Amino acid sequence: MFFESKSRLRQLLLCTTLLPLATVAVRAQDANPDVIRLVPKVEPAEFARPSILPDRIVLTWASDPAKSQAVTWRTSTAVTRGLAEITIADAGPDLESQSKQLVAVSQPLTTDLNTAHFHTVKFEGLTPKTKYAYRVGDGVNWSEWFQFTTASTEPEPFSFIYFGDAQNDVRSKWSRVIREAYRDAPKAKFMIHAGDLINQAESDVEWQEWFEAGAWMNGMIPSIAVPGNHEIAKLDDNTRRVSHHWRPQFAFPEDGPEGMEEACYTLVYQGVRIVGMNSNEKPMEQAEWLDKVLTENKEKWVVCTFHHPMFSTGKDRDNAGLRAIWKPVLDKHRVDLVLQGHDHTYGRTGLDTPMGHVNLATGVNTSDVFSGTVYVVSVSGPKMYNLQRHPFMSRHAEDTQLYQIIHIDGDKLHFEAFTATGELYDAFTLTKQKGAKNQLTEEAPSTPERLRPPVVAAPAKKASEVLK
Repeated sequence: MFFESKSRLRQLLLCTTLLPLATVAVRAQDANPDVIRLVPKVEPAEFARPSILPDRIVLTWASDPAKSQAVTWRTSTAVTRGLAEITIADAGPDLESQSKQLVAVSQPLTTDLNTAHFHTVKFEGLTPKTKYAYRVGDGVNWSEWFQFTTASTEPEPFSFIYFGDAQNDVRSKWSRVIREAYRDAPKAKFMIHAGDLINQAESDVEWQEWFEAGAWMNGMIPSIAVPGNHEIAKLDDNTRRVSHHWRPQFAFPEDGPEGMEEACYTLVYQGVRIVGMNSNEKPMEQAEWLDKVLTENKEKWVVCTFHHPMFSTGKDRDNAGLRAIWKPVLDKHRVDLVLQGHDHTYGRTGLDTPMGHVNLATGVNTSDVFSGTVYVVSVSGPKMYNLQRHPFMSRHAEDTQLYQIIHIDGDKLHFEAFTATGELYDAFTLTKQKGAKNQLTEEAPSTPERLRPPVVAAPAKKASEVLK
């Protein structure tokens, strides 16, 4: 029995009715099982409230990863000047005496819940292949010290992590995925987020969840992100734009088409050209820009990331118009790997990926010639869709949270996809062939694909049964 007497029950019920609606009664987990503890629900405004202490600390790049690093963080409006300190990392504890202090570029952002100050510092003139320690704050209140290592100016082996849509229940159910990915690749040089990081573009509490899920990893491993359709906000005049959180909280290159700064950009990391694009708008302008970037490219490997897939894995979904504009450019320059999201399933092309002219109704060309490009669609969050299978895809998955680790080493690119529990689900290797398309070696495990049971149609009724 929870209650000693009916009178005690009446008293407790009376107290409960006088409490605010946000208060929840729960049974206490203590020595006395009969004690009722009243716990208030934490509301979004409180959960996402900024303070004087720095939070939402995230590393990105705005220019050359070998000689620069950018960091952005948030505080309450009580902090009017942000500072960052940086020094070459040392095994000893004295990081302050040799550190250099920089003043941040700060700006206010009014969200649906609050007004906060976002601060960005761009560390420039750094030494390649060097480990640095840094912290951010206001001169009195500081974050912990974080560390990062600048890239080499030459091609060298490295790994990075790729996530499809996080989007929903980010703090609750995506957090385990990014943390499991870190357990598998603690030395990863960066993380690619292929759009739909959150669900509602202007929701400050959802952005709070995204930053909490990544926690201190965001301050140690740089992020490369592109906007998905859920980072696009619809305004009162029916126009659309990238979330007003995007530019204050991320510092990406501004070398894309005019008006698409920090949403379409490119950078080079140790012999790999990374291209991020915004698949929500201005596809023609980005196609022209991409063609120019890749025509001038001198790096061995090219990895592109954007949100809407060239070949959809979602049931009854197809991005025919975007494919007609972008895929010819990807084919022309034999892009090696394209990382996408949006369809909340998993699919990865194999040797018979269509290239050249594409039938817009199906996305499939009867020639089925491998262009050397592998297209991947993946999902890391808990929201799941029905799968659209394609015969030219080597591996599929439904109802499966995944993360991917990509390894680059000389002439080889090795790709691994893991489930949220750390099990290998898919793998392949691309090998550069001089003057020819890439060689693709399939290395997927023999475990069955994770697919929903097929829907079996009910048997048709006989005419005599229908008339009854």
